[in-house]
Amino acid sequence: MRQLRGQERVITANRQTSWAFADAFVAEDEALRWARERAREAGLPSVSPGTGAALRLLAATADAKAVAEIGTGTGVSGIYLLHGMRPDGVLTTVDPEPDRQQFAKQAFRAAGFAGNRARFIPGRALDVLPRLADGGYDLVFCDGDRLECLDYLAESLRLLRPGGVVCFEGVFTDGRTVDSAAQPAEVLRVRELLRAVRESQELMESLLPVGDGLLCAVRRG
Repeated sequence: MRQLRGQERVITANRQTSWAFADAFVAEDEALRWARERAREAGLPSVSPGTGAALRLLAATADAKAVAEIGTGTGVSGIYLLHGMRPDGVLTTVDPEPDRQQFAKQAFRAAGFAGNRARFIPGRALDVLPRLADGGYDLVFCDGDRLECLDYLAESLRLLRPGGVVCFEGVFTDGRTVDSAAQPAEVLRVRELLRAVRESQELMESLLPVGDGLLCAVRRG
């Protein structure tokens, strides 16, 4: 037993290997693989399996009935969110590209979700979000323009009920967030987002090392 524990320490000492194992832990079905392939063909990033599993878990933990998603893509993250939501829950997903949303609709159907489980709104997020109901959402997932992330945060605080969750995808920015070299504006904005969430009196935060970094926070009551 002592030798086994020593072997476990060796195996888990490499964080990159451990993170890769965690990210690949969840098996994906045909609908998710199809949506990923459409994203690859379009040159779009999609959430990793580990990130998707975290979103599914958060939606389930929040017993989410209403979720808002910024950045539909081809439906990968939406499938995970819908799997975690209540059976009568509705995902409101916003994307500036209607063609992508058509792929997501097909992916949702292939995953077995009825058409009334998702509301697709084409348009720029900052034009659409102000039209959504105050305090009407259990979870807001942000995977849009990084330059607009602080605006997404402000809108999320308005949209979320007390106890609701906001999540931001890609906050590691491929390692650039913690790189001391000169960085582009989008990375600087993500750093501002991290500071704003950490210092907010309205939020209880956590930074999850899945995918390219998932920043999560619960809105305090």
